[in-house]
Amino acid sequence: MATETMRKLTMARAISEALAQEMERDPRVLVWGEDVGVYGGIFGATQGLYERFGPERVIDTPISESAFIGAAIGASAEGLRPVVELMFVDFFGVAMDQIYNHLAKNHYMSGGQFRHPVVLMTAVGGGYNDAAQHSQTLWGLFAHVPGLKIVVPSNAYDAKGLMISAIRDDNPVMYFFHKGLMGLGWMPSDDLAEVHVPEEPYTVPLGEANVVVEGEDVTLVAVGAMVPRSVRAAERLAADGIRAEVVDLRTLVPLDRRTLLDSVRKTHRLVVVDEDYRSFGMSGEIAAICAEEALDYLEAPIRRLAVPDVPIPYARPLEQAVYPTVDGIVRTVQELMG
Repeated sequence: MATETMRKLTMARAISEALAQEMERDPRVLVWGEDVGVYGGIFGATQGLYERFGPERVIDTPISESAFIGAAIGASAEGLRPVVELMFVDFFGVAMDQIYNHLAKNHYMSGGQFRHPVVLMTAVGGGYNDAAQHSQTLWGLFAHVPGLKIVVPSNAYDAKGLMISAIRDDNPVMYFFHKGLMGLGWMPSDDLAEVHVPEEPYTVPLGEANVVVEGEDVTLVAVGAMVPRSVRAAERLAADGIRAEVVDLRTLVPLDRRTLLDSVRKTHRLVVVDEDYRSFGMSGEIAAICAEEALDYLEAPIRRLAVPDVPIPYARPLEQAVYPTVDGIVRTVQELMG
Protein backbone atom coordinates (compact mmCIF):
# COMPACT_ATOMS: atom_id res chain seq x y z
CA MET A 1 0.00 0.00 0.00
CA ALA A 2 2.94 2.32 0.57
CA THR A 3 3.59 2.64 -3.16
CA GLU A 4 -0.08 3.03 -4.12
CA THR A 5 -1.27 6.44 -5.23
CA MET A 6 -3.91 7.71 -2.83
CA ARG A 7 -6.65 9.35 -4.81
CA LYS A 8 -10.32 10.09 -4.37
CA LEU A 9 -12.80 9.56 -7.17
CA THR A 10 -16.40 10.47 -7.67
CA MET A 11 -18.76 7.54 -8.13
CA ALA A 12 -19.19 8.49 -11.79
CA ARG A 13 -15.44 8.24 -12.43
CA ALA A 14 -15.17 5.03 -10.41
CA ILE A 15 -17.88 3.36 -12.47
CA SER A 16 -16.42 4.46 -15.81
CA GLU A 17 -12.97 3.27 -14.69
CA ALA A 18 -14.39 -0.14 -13.78
CA LEU A 19 -16.05 -0.40 -17.18
CA ALA A 20 -12.86 0.60 -19.00
CA GLN A 21 -10.72 -1.91 -17.11
CA GLU A 22 -13.16 -4.76 -17.75
CA MET A 23 -13.46 -3.83 -21.43
CA GLU A 24 -9.67 -3.86 -21.66
CA ARG A 25 -9.49 -7.25 -19.93
CA ASP A 26 -12.30 -8.97 -21.78
CA PRO A 27 -13.21 -8.16 -25.42
CA ARG A 28 -16.66 -9.69 -24.87
CA VAL A 29 -17.66 -6.75 -22.66
CA LEU A 30 -19.65 -4.12 -24.56
CA VAL A 31 -21.55 -1.04 -23.43
CA TRP A 32 -24.71 0.30 -25.00
CA GLY A 33 -27.65 2.50 -24.14
CA GLU A 34 -29.01 6.02 -24.58
CA ASP A 35 -26.25 8.66 -24.82
CA VAL A 36 -23.55 6.36 -23.40
CA GLY A 37 -21.17 7.06 -26.31
CA VAL A 38 -20.15 10.51 -27.42
CA TYR A 39 -21.93 12.15 -24.49
CA GLY A 40 -20.48 9.76 -21.93
CA GLY A 41 -23.79 9.14 -20.20
CA ILE A 42 -25.93 11.88 -18.74
CA PHE A 43 -24.69 10.90 -15.27
CA GLY A 44 -21.08 10.40 -16.36
CA ALA A 45 -20.96 6.64 -15.88
CA THR A 46 -19.54 5.94 -19.35
CA GLN A 47 -17.30 8.98 -19.80
CA GLY A 48 -14.22 8.37 -21.95
CA LEU A 49 -15.26 4.90 -23.14
CA TYR A 50 -16.30 5.91 -26.65
CA GLU A 51 -12.99 7.63 -27.34
CA ARG A 52 -11.04 4.64 -26.03
CA PHE A 53 -12.99 1.69 -27.45
CA GLY A 54 -14.88 3.15 -30.41
CA PRO A 55 -18.43 2.84 -31.72
CA GLU A 56 -18.32 -0.95 -32.17
CA ARG A 57 -18.05 -1.56 -28.42
CA VAL A 58 -19.69 1.60 -27.03
CA ILE A 59 -23.01 1.95 -28.83
CA ASP A 60 -25.49 4.80 -28.67
CA THR A 61 -28.91 3.24 -29.10
CA PRO A 62 -32.24 4.64 -30.25
CA ILE A 63 -34.82 5.42 -27.57
CA SER A 64 -36.23 1.91 -27.72
CA GLU A 65 -35.62 0.31 -24.37
CA SER A 66 -37.36 -2.98 -25.05
CA ALA A 67 -35.28 -3.39 -28.22
CA PHE A 68 -31.83 -2.76 -26.77
CA ILE A 69 -32.49 -4.73 -23.56
CA GLY A 70 -33.86 -7.53 -25.70
CA ALA A 71 -30.70 -7.32 -27.82
CA ALA A 72 -28.62 -7.69 -24.65
CA ILE A 73 -30.46 -10.89 -23.79
CA GLY A 74 -29.69 -12.36 -27.20
CA ALA A 75 -26.09 -11.15 -27.22
CA SER A 76 -25.40 -12.63 -23.79
CA ALA A 77 -26.89 -15.97 -24.83
CA GLU A 78 -24.28 -16.01 -27.62
CA GLY A 79 -21.36 -15.37 -25.27
CA LEU A 80 -21.07 -11.58 -25.04
CA ARG A 81 -21.21 -9.68 -21.74
CA PRO A 82 -23.14 -6.46 -22.37
CA VAL A 83 -23.46 -3.60 -19.89
CA VAL A 84 -26.64 -1.73 -20.75
CA GLU A 85 -27.52 1.69 -19.35
CA LEU A 86 -31.11 2.83 -19.26
CA MET A 87 -31.11 6.44 -18.05
CA PHE A 88 -33.71 6.27 -15.28
CA VAL A 89 -35.05 3.29 -13.37
CA ASP A 90 -38.50 4.82 -13.87
CA PHE A 91 -38.22 3.98 -17.59
CA PHE A 92 -37.78 0.23 -17.11
CA GLY A 93 -41.54 -0.16 -17.32
CA VAL A 94 -41.42 -0.22 -21.11
CA ALA A 95 -39.07 -3.23 -21.04
CA MET A 96 -40.47 -5.24 -18.16
CA ASP A 97 -41.34 -8.26 -20.31
CA GLN A 98 -37.72 -8.50 -21.43
CA ILE A 99 -36.48 -8.15 -17.85
CA TYR A 100 -38.73 -10.26 -15.66
CA ASN A 101 -40.01 -12.81 -18.19
CA HIS A 102 -36.82 -13.45 -20.17
CA LEU A 103 -33.64 -12.08 -18.61
CA ALA A 104 -34.57 -13.31 -15.13
CA LYS A 105 -36.07 -16.67 -16.14
CA ASN A 106 -34.35 -18.05 -19.26
CA HIS A 107 -31.54 -19.78 -17.37
CA TYR A 108 -34.05 -21.61 -15.17
CA MET A 109 -36.55 -22.38 -17.92
CA SER A 110 -33.83 -23.74 -20.23
CA GLY A 111 -32.49 -26.09 -17.58
CA GLY A 112 -29.23 -24.14 -17.50
CA GLN A 113 -28.67 -24.20 -21.27
CA PHE A 114 -28.73 -20.39 -21.50
CA ARG A 115 -26.99 -17.88 -19.29
CA HIS A 116 -27.28 -14.12 -19.43
CA PRO A 117 -24.27 -12.23 -18.02
CA VAL A 118 -25.95 -8.85 -18.52
CA VAL A 119 -25.52 -5.78 -16.32
CA LEU A 120 -28.48 -3.40 -16.41
CA MET A 121 -27.20 -0.08 -15.09
CA THR A 122 -29.51 2.79 -14.21
CA ALA A 123 -29.87 5.98 -12.19
CA VAL A 124 -32.16 6.12 -9.17
CA GLY A 125 -33.30 8.61 -6.55
CA GLY A 126 -34.52 12.15 -6.25
CA GLY A 127 -33.70 15.24 -4.28
CA TYR A 128 -33.45 17.60 -7.25
CA ASN A 129 -37.09 18.22 -8.19
CA ASP A 130 -37.46 15.87 -11.13
CA ALA A 131 -40.91 14.73 -10.02
CA ALA A 132 -42.77 11.44 -10.05
CA GLN A 133 -41.39 9.85 -13.24
CA HIS A 134 -37.69 10.52 -12.71
CA SER A 135 -37.10 10.22 -8.95
CA GLN A 136 -37.90 6.69 -7.82
CA THR A 137 -35.54 3.93 -6.69
CA LEU A 138 -37.69 0.80 -7.25
CA TRP A 139 -35.03 -1.74 -6.25
CA GLY A 140 -37.63 -3.53 -4.17
CA LEU A 141 -39.68 -4.12 -7.32
CA PHE A 142 -36.84 -5.98 -9.02
CA ALA A 143 -35.50 -7.70 -5.90
CA HIS A 144 -38.92 -9.37 -5.74
CA VAL A 145 -38.25 -11.22 -9.02
CA PRO A 146 -36.22 -14.46 -8.76
CA GLY A 147 -33.24 -14.58 -11.12
CA LEU A 148 -32.00 -10.99 -10.82
CA LYS A 149 -29.13 -9.78 -8.64
CA ILE A 150 -29.52 -6.28 -7.19
CA VAL A 151 -26.56 -3.96 -6.51
CA VAL A 152 -26.78 -0.54 -4.82
CA PRO A 153 -23.41 1.14 -4.08
CA SER A 154 -23.08 4.02 -1.62
CA ASN A 155 -19.55 5.24 -2.38
CA ALA A 156 -16.92 5.28 -5.11
CA TYR A 157 -14.84 2.38 -3.74
CA ASP A 158 -17.83 0.05 -3.66
CA ALA A 159 -19.11 1.39 -6.98
CA LYS A 160 -15.98 0.25 -8.80
CA GLY A 161 -15.59 -3.08 -7.03
CA LEU A 162 -19.26 -3.99 -7.32
CA MET A 163 -19.34 -3.08 -11.02
CA ILE A 164 -16.39 -5.36 -11.76
CA SER A 165 -18.05 -8.16 -9.80
CA ALA A 166 -21.32 -7.57 -11.64
CA ILE A 167 -19.66 -7.75 -15.07
CA ARG A 168 -17.84 -10.98 -14.20
CA ASP A 169 -20.97 -12.62 -12.78
CA ASP A 170 -22.71 -15.08 -15.09
CA ASN A 171 -26.14 -13.99 -13.82
CA PRO A 172 -28.11 -10.89 -14.81
CA VAL A 173 -27.30 -8.05 -12.44
CA MET A 174 -29.21 -4.81 -11.97
CA TYR A 175 -26.85 -2.03 -10.88
CA PHE A 176 -28.52 1.02 -9.32
CA PHE A 177 -26.43 4.18 -8.85
CA HIS A 178 -27.88 7.18 -7.04
CA LYS A 179 -27.71 10.49 -8.86
CA GLY A 180 -27.04 12.30 -5.60
CA LEU A 181 -23.84 10.31 -5.03
CA MET A 182 -22.27 10.51 -8.50
CA GLY A 183 -20.35 13.77 -8.01
CA LEU A 184 -22.09 15.66 -10.79
CA GLY A 185 -21.42 19.34 -11.21
CA TRP A 186 -25.12 20.18 -11.42
CA MET A 187 -26.22 18.01 -8.49
CA PRO A 188 -24.46 18.25 -5.12
CA SER A 189 -23.06 14.93 -3.91
CA ASP A 190 -22.49 13.83 -0.35
CA ASP A 191 -18.78 14.07 0.48
CA LEU A 192 -18.89 10.61 2.04
CA ALA A 193 -19.41 9.09 -1.42
CA GLU A 194 -16.12 10.41 -2.82
CA VAL A 195 -13.51 8.11 -1.27
CA HIS A 196 -10.17 6.50 -2.02
CA VAL A 197 -10.30 4.16 -5.02
CA PRO A 198 -7.32 1.98 -6.00
CA GLU A 199 -6.15 2.31 -9.58
CA GLU A 200 -5.87 -1.44 -10.16
CA PRO A 201 -8.95 -3.60 -10.75
CA TYR A 202 -10.51 -5.21 -7.67
CA THR A 203 -13.82 -6.79 -6.74
CA VAL A 204 -16.31 -6.26 -3.95
CA PRO A 205 -18.20 -9.55 -3.55
CA LEU A 206 -21.92 -9.53 -4.22
CA GLY A 207 -23.81 -10.50 -1.09
CA GLU A 208 -21.33 -9.07 1.41
CA ALA A 209 -22.58 -6.18 3.55
CA ASN A 210 -20.28 -3.62 5.13
CA VAL A 211 -20.43 -2.40 8.71
CA VAL A 212 -19.61 1.26 8.05
CA VAL A 213 -19.87 2.41 11.67
CA GLU A 214 -19.65 0.07 14.65
CA GLY A 215 -21.98 0.54 17.60
CA GLU A 216 -23.73 -1.26 20.40
CA ASP A 217 -27.09 0.46 20.97
CA VAL A 218 -29.01 0.34 17.69
CA THR A 219 -28.53 -0.94 14.13
CA LEU A 220 -29.21 1.36 11.17
CA VAL A 221 -29.60 -0.58 7.91
CA ALA A 222 -29.49 1.24 4.57
CA VAL A 223 -28.33 1.23 0.94
CA GLY A 224 -27.35 3.93 -1.54
CA ALA A 225 -27.83 7.55 -0.53
CA MET A 226 -29.35 6.57 2.80
CA VAL A 227 -25.99 5.19 3.95
CA PRO A 228 -24.28 8.62 4.20
CA ARG A 229 -27.37 9.99 5.91
CA SER A 230 -27.29 7.14 8.41
CA VAL A 231 -23.59 7.78 9.06
CA ARG A 232 -24.25 11.45 9.74
CA ALA A 233 -27.12 10.51 12.02
CA ALA A 234 -24.81 8.12 13.89
CA GLU A 235 -22.31 10.93 14.39
CA ARG A 236 -25.00 13.14 15.92
CA LEU A 237 -26.30 10.34 18.08
CA ALA A 238 -22.79 9.63 19.37
CA ALA A 239 -22.67 13.15 20.76
CA ASP A 240 -25.67 12.18 22.90
CA GLY A 241 -24.07 8.95 24.04
CA ILE A 242 -26.01 6.67 21.67
CA ARG A 243 -23.73 4.32 19.74
CA ALA A 244 -25.42 3.45 16.45
CA GLU A 245 -24.10 0.75 14.13
CA VAL A 246 -24.53 1.48 10.41
CA VAL A 247 -24.82 -1.51 8.06
CA ASP A 248 -24.54 -0.87 4.32
CA LEU A 249 -26.12 -3.90 2.65
CA ARG A 250 -24.48 -3.02 -0.71
CA THR A 251 -26.53 -5.73 -2.46
CA LEU A 252 -30.15 -6.69 -1.87
CA VAL A 253 -29.83 -9.89 -3.91
CA PRO A 254 -27.91 -11.80 -2.70
CA LEU A 255 -28.58 -10.47 0.80
CA ASP A 256 -26.01 -10.77 3.57
CA ARG A 257 -28.32 -12.06 6.28
CA ARG A 258 -25.47 -13.04 8.59
CA THR A 259 -24.05 -9.53 8.95
CA LEU A 260 -27.55 -8.10 9.35
CA LEU A 261 -28.58 -10.56 12.04
CA ASP A 262 -25.25 -10.44 13.85
CA SER A 263 -25.62 -6.68 14.17
CA VAL A 264 -29.20 -6.85 15.44
CA ARG A 265 -28.29 -9.55 17.96
CA LYS A 266 -25.54 -7.26 19.23
CA THR A 267 -27.47 -3.99 19.43
CA HIS A 268 -30.98 -5.35 20.20
CA ARG A 269 -32.64 -2.57 18.17
CA LEU A 270 -33.23 -2.02 14.46
CA VAL A 271 -34.07 0.97 12.27
CA VAL A 272 -34.31 0.39 8.51
CA VAL A 273 -33.74 3.49 6.34
CA ASP A 274 -34.89 3.17 2.74
CA GLU A 275 -35.45 5.60 -0.14
CA ASP A 276 -37.83 3.16 -1.80
CA TYR A 277 -41.54 3.04 -1.06
CA ARG A 278 -42.48 1.75 2.38
CA SER A 279 -45.02 -0.92 1.43
CA PHE A 280 -43.90 -4.33 0.11
CA GLY A 281 -40.26 -3.30 -0.22
CA MET A 282 -36.77 -3.54 1.26
CA SER A 283 -37.70 -2.09 4.64
CA GLY A 284 -40.44 -4.67 5.15
CA GLU A 285 -38.22 -7.56 4.05
CA ILE A 286 -35.39 -6.59 6.40
CA ALA A 287 -37.84 -6.13 9.25
CA ALA A 288 -39.43 -9.52 8.56
CA ILE A 289 -36.09 -11.34 8.46
CA CYS A 290 -35.04 -9.87 11.79
CA ALA A 291 -38.45 -10.55 13.36
CA GLU A 292 -38.34 -14.16 12.19
CA GLU A 293 -34.73 -14.92 13.09
CA ALA A 294 -33.75 -12.52 15.88
CA LEU A 295 -36.97 -11.66 17.69
CA ASP A 296 -35.70 -12.89 21.05
CA TYR A 297 -32.84 -10.37 20.84
CA LEU A 298 -34.99 -7.30 20.14
CA GLU A 299 -35.65 -4.98 23.07
CA ALA A 300 -37.87 -2.56 21.11
CA PRO A 301 -40.15 -2.65 18.07
CA ILE A 302 -38.48 -2.47 14.67
CA ARG A 303 -38.79 0.97 13.09
CA ARG A 304 -38.85 1.79 9.38
CA LEU A 305 -38.13 5.08 7.65
CA ALA A 306 -39.08 4.96 3.98
CA VAL A 307 -40.88 6.92 1.29
CA PRO A 308 -44.63 7.01 1.97
CA ASP A 309 -46.85 5.43 -0.64
CA VAL A 310 -47.27 8.54 -2.78
CA PRO A 311 -45.69 9.61 -6.09
CA ILE A 312 -42.55 11.69 -5.57
CA PRO A 313 -43.72 15.35 -5.53
CA TYR A 314 -42.22 18.01 -7.76
CA ALA A 315 -42.38 20.91 -5.29
CA ARG A 316 -39.18 21.08 -3.26
CA PRO A 317 -40.78 21.30 0.21
CA LEU A 318 -43.05 18.36 -0.57
CA GLU A 319 -40.23 16.34 -2.11
CA GLN A 320 -38.04 16.85 0.94
CA ALA A 321 -40.94 15.86 3.18
CA VAL A 322 -41.19 12.34 1.72
CA TYR A 323 -37.52 11.34 2.02
CA PRO A 324 -35.86 10.01 5.17
CA THR A 325 -33.60 12.74 6.56
CA VAL A 326 -30.75 12.86 9.04
CA ASP A 327 -33.05 14.67 11.46
CA GLY A 328 -35.68 12.00 10.99
CA ILE A 329 -33.22 9.17 11.63
CA VAL A 330 -31.90 10.85 14.76
CA ARG A 331 -35.40 11.51 16.07
CA THR A 332 -36.50 7.92 15.40
CA VAL A 333 -33.52 6.46 17.23
CA GLN A 334 -33.98 8.80 20.18
CA GLU A 335 -37.63 7.76 20.45
CA LEU A 336 -36.62 4.09 20.20
CA MET A 337 -34.02 4.46 22.92
CA GLY A 338 -36.35 6.46 25.12
